[in-house]
Amino acid sequence: MRIFLTGATGFIGSAIVPELLRAGHQVLGLARSEAGEQRLRNAGAEPHRGDIADLDSLRQGAGQCDGVIHTAFDHDFSRFAENCRKDARVIEALGQALTGPDRPLIITSAMPMGMLTSDRPAREDQFDPASPNPRVASEQAGERLLQAGVNVRVVRLSQIHDTVRQGLVSDVVALARRTGVSAYVGGGLNNWSAAHVGDAARLYRLALEKGQAGRRYHATAENALPFRQIAATVGRGLSLPVVSLSPDEAAQSLGHLAAFAGKEMSASSDITRRELDWSPTGPGLIADIEAMLARESRS
Repeated sequence: MRIFLTGATGFIGSAIVPELLRAGHQVLGLARSEAGEQRLRNAGAEPHRGDIADLDSLRQGAGQCDGVIHTAFDHDFSRFAENCRKDARVIEALGQALTGPDRPLIITSAMPMGMLTSDRPAREDQFDPASPNPRVASEQAGERLLQAGVNVRVVRLSQIHDTVRQGLVSDVVALARRTGVSAYVGGGLNNWSAAHVGDAARLYRLALEKGQAGRRYHATAENALPFRQIAATVGRGLSLPVVSLSPDEAAQSLGHLAAFAGKEMSASSDITRRELDWSPTGPGLIADIEAMLARESRS
């Protein structure tokens, strides 16, 4: 298949490109700059100049292909709600170019969209369209397209990591460096989920090749990592004290992380593994954090 990939030069997208090429697919990758275009050519993909603010360029790219994998997202958390609404517009534009049931559109969402209550792990077969989380806009847009006959499939991300980046944990590390402490909220017993970037890239390919319209898949290799363990790993790697914050203290000192640090973000991936035969093999989140901080301490 010829696949239009948004976010093709980003953290996850740049891992999806070789995953698709090795499987015999062709990749048309969205690039915002000449440097991005060259990176895609070097990787064996064809570049398509544009960005997620240019809906016409997205429609043109999608219209040339057999399917779309959409991973691009503006991660400016100071404008999170606005960026989620922008993502919904992007999804709708991509869907407009994919008529018929045989051209899949794989969109990206976040794990909390599968949580119906705050104390239960997210599940693939759960979605609350009235969720107050702004990220719901992406899946709402996907649902509208699905009802219009577009073959929409959803990949929900946990903390996607390697030894360079670790999702929101990268912000946890940066905050610890800035404040001189590695903090968790309350007892730190809330859980986060995670998957290695290589496993996530393979999941996108499997969702493309084996997925079904209307299904949601979870990029979760580790279902429940206590946030206190994550904070302790960061503190140990940076030789910083590990401290507990009250919810009020967290709201004042954690910036945009205050919305996440004390939240339950565990998730099941049982349906994903069974339906797509997805078996994660990459290193765990704690091992990648340790390897990253150990390398930085030696440099």
